[in-house]
Amino acid sequence: MGARRAVVAAVAVIGLLLVGTAAWANQAQPLRYVNLGDSYSSGAGIQPADPAAAPACSQSQLNWAHDIASDTGAQLTDVSCSGAKTKDFRASQSAGVAPQLDALEADTQLVTMTIGGNDGDVFTTAFGQCAQLGLQSLGRGNPCEQKFGTTFVDQVRKTTYPNLVKALQDVRKKAPKARVAISGYLQILSPTGCFPIMPVASGDVAYLNDLQATLNDAVKRAAARTGATYLDVTAISTGHDACQLPGTRWVEPVIPVNAAPVHPNAIGEREMANNAIAKLGLARV
Repeated sequence: MGARRAVVAAVAVIGLLLVGTAAWANQAQPLRYVNLGDSYSSGAGIQPADPAAAPACSQSQLNWAHDIASDTGAQLTDVSCSGAKTKDFRASQSAGVAPQLDALEADTQLVTMTIGGNDGDVFTTAFGQCAQLGLQSLGRGNPCEQKFGTTFVDQVRKTTYPNLVKALQDVRKKAPKARVAISGYLQILSPTGCFPIMPVASGDVAYLNDLQATLNDAVKRAAARTGATYLDVTAISTGHDACQLPGTRWVEPVIPVNAAPVHPNAIGEREMANNAIAKLGLARV
């Protein structure tokens, strides 16, 4: 009986070792990671472009998702696309570009994104119109605020916010086991502006900064409501706005060097990745 007990005990130990090994092997598998979102997520205009992505999406090999995957060894599926709105999670954005939610699976483990700035064309219209009006006024006054008033912030609060909530809820349904993270938008303007590098009238700088703060707040509140992680980048990007010199700025001005105008450059995308890795507690390989 003693010998039998020894055999049984040995088999039990071997079984535990095998189970432990299987569990370890499972944990060691690359993180199944999907990146969604708009041009801030795709790294629009940053070279080199990703040849596997649709050209219209202006997706860079140096965007934050590629940086995260490179640093962590994650298995990345990147469907971020320049110009994307929250509705493009559920419908094709353009010919040859599938709905972004199609990239999610039940076993997806991590999802990142920036989204919301294009809803209602708020950012494009605001910065485009304010720049045009700023040039006309030679940088003086607040012509943009006088013309548009609360139009943009009202759009963000009344329309963009519920759109964000819906988008994040849809992500959760498609990838119920995933850690979902949504980043805010990097600081674009300094508190005092820098006309004509960023051709915004002096009185409209605070107006646009308030709009950006309102958008980031909407993203933050939508994340909290849906159980997603909000990646705050306002503090870390302060002092790295489009008014700063190359090498210091994380966002390019209207005449960019290596990114789309008024979008993150490779440094900005790298810092977004570093912030995500730290906030999400991801292990680097």
